[in-house]
Amino acid sequence: MSISKPYLLFLGDVKDELAAKTAHGVLDWRPDWCLGQITLPGCQAHTSLPEMTVSEASEAGVRTMVIGCVNAGGVLPDHWIATIVAALNAGLDIAAGLHIQLGSIPAIAQAAEKNGGTLHDLRFTDVSFPTGKGENRSGKRLLTVGTDCSVGKKYAALALQQGMADRGLSSDFCATGQTGILIAERGIAIDSVISDFISGAAEHISPATKDDHWDVIEGQGSLLHPSYAGVSLGLLHGSQPDAFVVCHEPTRATMRGVATPIPTIQEIIDLTIRFGRLTNPDICCVGLAINTMMLSQNHAKNLIAELSEEHRLPATDPVRFGTDPIIDHMCAEFKLV
Repeated sequence: MSISKPYLLFLGDVKDELAAKTAHGVLDWRPDWCLGQITLPGCQAHTSLPEMTVSEASEAGVRTMVIGCVNAGGVLPDHWIATIVAALNAGLDIAAGLHIQLGSIPAIAQAAEKNGGTLHDLRFTDVSFPTGKGENRSGKRLLTVGTDCSVGKKYAALALQQGMADRGLSSDFCATGQTGILIAERGIAIDSVISDFISGAAEHISPATKDDHWDVIEGQGSLLHPSYAGVSLGLLHGSQPDAFVVCHEPTRATMRGVATPIPTIQEIIDLTIRFGRLTNPDICCVGLAINTMMLSQNHAKNLIAELSEEHRLPATDPVRFGTDPIIDHMCAEFKLV
């Protein structure tokens, strides 16, 4: 995927920072690609970038406005359309990971045609996927799984892949969501794949490869989330992971968007092994990625130590404290050089 850079990150009028996780993700991992942000009245999320109008962004050299917001169902609110049209009229392209194609909205389609703008629909692909087969394939795979959605599965996967690459281990990051695709400039938005073909799409994105190569696959949702468990299970079966890392945000009482209580880490470990053995009998948990963003430094370190001891697994906050504990364990478990 080739999207013209640099970017203007559109945050809309989202009600919290998690709803702007696409904007934050792109900025955190590809800061050199981002020049500014644009918000609407009432927005409760902000990045470290300067606020710009579309005309200011165009004058500053921005090439694409990225819709940096996520919401249940991936919808496009009507009151966002005017800003998208204004961006196209200012000569910018648009990139969005919505469940609706930008060109299906007449005002946007007309503005794009009038100004020669390109509309990038990150969740749509021309590839046709087969159903998953569950057959053993060469290479190694690591999947990040979560006790909830939006707990850091993407960040953990990116950090782990970078940590492995720094040690000279052959590895790739496999994006399965809109933000990951923007960061990696490739991937499949697994939640937009028809349910029968989710496992097949996961097999496609992490195909047979050299025995010493690791595909680090970005997880989605949670096996116990009422809204997204189907996507999580299909991704688990298709990715056929040899190893998985459980991602957890310790300050939540209920899952995001629903009233369902957060499951325990052990429940997710047990379920992932139970269901994962369908396509990989040797699946194992190699660590815990604890999202401590809401905790003080001392509280975070103490909690990580407690969880590591409780589960007898290496634990860390991959972004705050690095990935060495988990990668060290993987090297020992899989006899990696």
